[in-house]
Amino acid sequence: MTQVRELAHARAGDKGDTLNIAVFANNQEAFERLEEELTAEIVEETFDPLISGTVERYTLPELQSFNFVLYNALAGGVTTSLRIDSHGKSLSYVLLGIELS
Repeated sequence: MTQVRELAHARAGDKGDTLNIAVFANNQEAFERLEEELTAEIVEETFDPLISGTVERYTLPELQSFNFVLYNALAGGVTTSLRIDSHGKSLSYVLLGIELS
């Protein structure tokens, strides 16, 4: 098993109730593996207990990266949520912990 963190790093942001996680592969080989295995469905399944919306993946091959947009993911948003430390940057570590085959 390989965790996503062994193949890439991530940057994240939040706006309202939408979470955005960009995943940057360490190299072309890692990008190709992530492209095949790190699907929107796997990310949505991983975040299922936390989000009530869908997940979209945008592939950016020229940057060897992916942009995952998670809708209805922040319990209303940073200023309205009662969740402690559950926004953008901390949730990107959840994604980096996904295990690939």
